[in-house]
Amino acid sequence: MAPRPYWKGYLKLSLVSCPVALYPASTQAEKTHFHQINTRTGNRLRQQMIDEETGRTVQGDQKGRGYELSKGRYVEIEEEELKAVELESTHTIDIDTFVPKAEIDERYIEKPYYIVPNEESGEDAFSVIRDAMRDKDKVALGRIVMAHREHVIAIQPFGKGLLATTLRYPYELRDPADVFDGIPDLNLPAEMKKLATHIVDTKAAHFEPKAFEDHYEKALVELLKNKQAGLPLQEVGEDKPAPRVINLMDALRASIKGDVKKPAAASTGARRPAAKKKAASR
Repeated sequence: MAPRPYWKGYLKLSLVSCPVALYPASTQAEKTHFHQINTRTGNRLRQQMIDEETGRTVQGDQKGRGYELSKGRYVEIEEEELKAVELESTHTIDIDTFVPKAEIDERYIEKPYYIVPNEESGEDAFSVIRDAMRDKDKVALGRIVMAHREHVIAIQPFGKGLLATTLRYPYELRDPADVFDGIPDLNLPAEMKKLATHIVDTKAAHFEPKAFEDHYEKALVELLKNKQAGLPLQEVGEDKPAPRVINLMDALRASIKGDVKKPAAASTGARRPAAKKKAASR
């Protein structure tokens, strides 16, 4: 059964526009999902809202939104106040600019959608916009309002249709320097780099998503089948930890020879920068 469109509206490029429909390109429907149940009765559990201070159950008509000003101190926000700042959906994707695909930082990529023409009368305009982007190898950047929030959206040709991807805003990304600053700059031996490069070359392949296997999902399905059939649970043995690295150069050479029995090394053999002296010794 074909999925329902998530959004309907118009794709607009300057004075050219066409009716389109937006469909989610990803789904969680095939994943195994669980419900919380009462282990004594087998009945499903329902969550309740509990007042943090009184411990009493709060009814739906008493539930509201609040922004925490300080610890335990909130300012209440009314639904009418939220609606006043919500963006009115214009049902139009306005294309603002075209950029090279290579310039889009992958960290900004959020959620994919498919865009298709929604009426026969707009198929010509849709095809013109799609083919123009394909000929120039460009990605369109536009704006779309979904669920009362504005999103930046990247649009590119994809088969007979278009692939649209919502993008994150800069404030949603963390500064990599906060994480990477502790990585030391090492002067690695040329032979070590050459060995590692050779291993990369020998494992070169093409991107084949069909080769991906969700081992956890597969194990869950097998578990549920066995439970339904009344079969005993088969315990999976724990993976042994990887052998501790003694010498990285030896490990690289062993990897090239295919000698997996030799321990993998973590030490590079290269000297790390001396640690900074503590201000005061114990």
